[in-house]
Amino acid sequence: MKELNFPLFKTKSPSGSPEFDLTDPKQRQVYFRFKAGPEIEKIKKYLENNTFVAILLGKKNAGKGTYSKLFAEAVGSKNIAHLSAGDIVRKLDKEVASSKSRKKLEAFLEANYRGYLPIDEVIKAQLKRSTKTLLPTEFVLALLKREIGRLKRKALFIDGFPRNLDQISYSLFFRDLIDYRGDPDFFVLIDVPEKVIDERIKYRVVCPKCQTPRNLKLLATKKVGYDIKNNEFYLVCDSPTCRGARMVTKEGDELGVEVIKDRLEKDEKLIKRAFSLYGIPKVLLCNSVPVDKANKLVDDYEITPEYVYEWNKVSHRVKTTEKPWVVEDDQGVPSYSLLPPPVVVSLIKQLADLF
Repeated sequence: MKELNFPLFKTKSPSGSPEFDLTDPKQRQVYFRFKAGPEIEKIKKYLENNTFVAILLGKKNAGKGTYSKLFAEAVGSKNIAHLSAGDIVRKLDKEVASSKSRKKLEAFLEANYRGYLPIDEVIKAQLKRSTKTLLPTEFVLALLKREIGRLKRKALFIDGFPRNLDQISYSLFFRDLIDYRGDPDFFVLIDVPEKVIDERIKYRVVCPKCQTPRNLKLLATKKVGYDIKNNEFYLVCDSPTCRGARMVTKEGDELGVEVIKDRLEKDEKLIKRAFSLYGIPKVLLCNSVPVDKANKLVDDYEITPEYVYEWNKVSHRVKTTEKPWVVEDDQGVPSYSLLPPPVVVSLIKQLADLF
């Protein structure tokens, strides 16, 4: 996305400043205050009587949900809601399976859905949908309106809409469609190198018992095992409820971005189209920094570490070491990927300038 020219954001602290463990929620709170205290207070004061509509656009697995969750963690979740269009649609499977719930859904759609397909055909499309088939935009808008209606008036992060180029124009009037007419709206555009997404997918693992996600290369657990027979390392879930379950790879993840190439290309076109629009502010978030500029822009502990493992044949233990993860950006520049908190600091500072 070279032509979009995402700016590099500086979060570097003065020499002698404290360091923080960004995986610890308590330390993250102190970190956010240290890095963006005045801006957090400004946003909190704004949210006492106002809201906003933020439309998140980024490639699949770019971290949209993570960034909005950490933003709420930093400024307080009381007046903030994250809505994923994909999650809302997926929840309908159970709803349409129950005759009672289905009648309630149909009654809501009769009053709020405005589209070309009859409601019964839309529901059939919902049941038969695939990852390559998009539901009618008017149907998705009605579902979002219903979900928003269940919430108290809050600032919204909308994730998963628009999903197609012809939905971009809807997003320009989204706040009016959902009766948030007095609130500012803006796009949050996220730039993540494709190779970052690729390795996030290839090395991700999940606990088969509690579904806790981790990443063998980028987000290790406290205990790492070694399978001598298959000559491979594995993570052991450290959730108290799992008692050491071996985390596993989801089938197909070894292919990385190859299976979602079409989706990534579509996402990039969406970001470019949104970037070119007039009349709506854009917040630009960049996940990576060039290696040769990182020392001036970010603190070392803000860089995503890579975990490297070594099996000690004598002690029969795995030795884990960390090093900065170097990955090429989309222009082939050696770069560091940032942990989510510094990207959220950039989000906080840019949002504070809008209010």
